[in-house]
Amino acid sequence: METLLEILSDLHPDVDFETEDRLIDDKILDSFDIISIISEVADQFDVTISAEYIVPENFNSAEALYDLIQKLEDED
Repeated sequence: METLLEILSDLHPDVDFETEDRLIDDKILDSFDIISIISEVADQFDVTISAEYIVPENFNSAEALYDLIQKLEDED
């Protein structure tokens, strides 16, 4: 989770990703951020986030994104 928080904080240092749970709904993250996150997650965690998983529920919070990463790691 710490690595993920670092990735997110690099994008938006002004956001508290440990508590924020409406990153998409409140338009904190935009489509370019999502692309950057997907790329960084692929590099750092060696998982691929396919199109079916690119939904607001998976990107609204760091916790939701981390849960997705763990799920994808378990599938490998």
